[in-house]
Amino acid sequence: MKTSLLFLTLCCALQLNNVTSDGSIASESANSICCFNARNIRIPLQRLENYYWTSDICPLRHIVFVTAPEDPSTPKKQFCMDPENKWVQRTINYLDKKHA
Repeated sequence: MKTSLLFLTLCCALQLNNVTSDGSIASESANSICCFNARNIRIPLQRLENYYWTSDICPLRHIVFVTAPEDPSTPKKQFCMDPENKWVQRTINYLDKKHA
């Protein structure tokens, strides 16, 4: 219970720290997710649309892969991945070349 309360307090403090001078929340923290565990799966390359790094405010830095929806009416899916994984590194290179 104490650990949960401490974590919640820390998250609130980080959010308050990201308020800009005009009173708005910094866009990076407002639009980012944090990953607390990484998936160890291989996503078919043709399903991957793009990727991004989690925010600097997150306790763990991960890569988030975004998949294109199979049906336009369904939302895109996001998967947290360990950036040290060799498959993840090769996939990042593939996506960088694809979007270049």
